[in-house]
Amino acid sequence: MTKRQPSQPMPVAVLLSGTGRTLDNLLARIESDRLPIRIARVISSHAGVRGLQIAADAGIDHRVVAPGDYRSVEQYSRAVFESCREVAARLVVMAGFIRFVRIPSDFDGRVVNIHPSLIPAFCGKGYYGSRVHRAVLEYGVKLTGCTVHFVDNQYDHGPIIMQQAVPVLDGDTAERLAARVFEAECQLYPAAIAAIAANRVHIEDRWVRIDPVPNAAPEETS
Repeated sequence: MTKRQPSQPMPVAVLLSGTGRTLDNLLARIESDRLPIRIARVISSHAGVRGLQIAADAGIDHRVVAPGDYRSVEQYSRAVFESCREVAARLVVMAGFIRFVRIPSDFDGRVVNIHPSLIPAFCGKGYYGSRVHRAVLEYGVKLTGCTVHFVDNQYDHGPIIMQQAVPVLDGDTAERLAARVFEAECQLYPAAIAAIAANRVHIEDRWVRIDPVPNAAPEETS
């Protein structure tokens, strides 16, 4: 990615489909100066969702790009990414975006997502939201978590940037587990995006290398 000065926050486009909880979290991090990005546009796959209202309240340009308006995944994908290009987005952040899109070549390595499990477990087509947590409980695993990854043209398949484990507790319900995983997401996703914004993230085949934070204490370098 192009080098930027610290005074120039990286412009991003946020894709969402629903409540906008992740958008809310990113905005809080930006407000507290812990996330050096500027959300240039919010794009929703559905009209009337809370995520669009959050964007409006924050004064962020927002658009609906509805899949039903297009004949194919390819046409829909072109419309989504053309909207990202219009605001010169350097990174596209999926934030509860449940539609499949094909990544154009100019956005290769520039689209990220967070998934509520430890990929490659409990991921792929059909695994999203509460479905993931129910599957975790049904299988009986002791650890789950969340994964930030680059997005490619397969479901939950792109190179992994960061992961954080979350224990599965006796008596957990899908709702309780989802709440704890989302707490982890609220920490992990901004950390990964901040590392990308600082040009610390490098993709080497399927491996993602993250440079240490300059002049940081050892526990701050992850």
